[in-house]
Amino acid sequence: MEIERKFLVGTVPSLEGIRHSEIKQGYISFSPEIRVRQLDNKYYRTEKGEGMVVREENEWEISKNEAQNLFSKVKTNLIEKTRYYIPYNKYTIELDIYKGIFKGLIVAEVEFDSLEEANNFTPPDWFLEDISEKREYRNKILALKAL
Repeated sequence: MEIERKFLVGTVPSLEGIRHSEIKQGYISFSPEIRVRQLDNKYYRTEKGEGMVVREENEWEISKNEAQNLFSKVKTNLIEKTRYYIPYNKYTIELDIYKGIFKGLIVAEVEFDSLEEANNFTPPDWFLEDISEKREYRNKILALKAL
């Protein structure tokens, strides 16, 4: 089960010394949602359920060959971004700075152990709008938008 909130970001804080990863992902299917992701030098297949803040998520590591095979089946736009892992109180903010046609889009995600915890979260002042319930900011919707 994944419980997360997403926010648009205005001014990005200093990222000097912050751990980060390069991400490339594509969608094999949209219903059910199945994606392939390269996270630095590791590869994953993920299946996600319906929902916005709370939804099922199953992810497992796959081989580079399997990932390349799945990427060859992607018929929509690839999502490419740099993800920064920013400590914030007891949480980790995953700050995604998008590349390519989505350059300029900056989104922060925070994962929680419960819906109550998610609802009680106080974001830092550099977060702008809460987009947790806005479908147009889902990566699968972005993948389709560019077509």
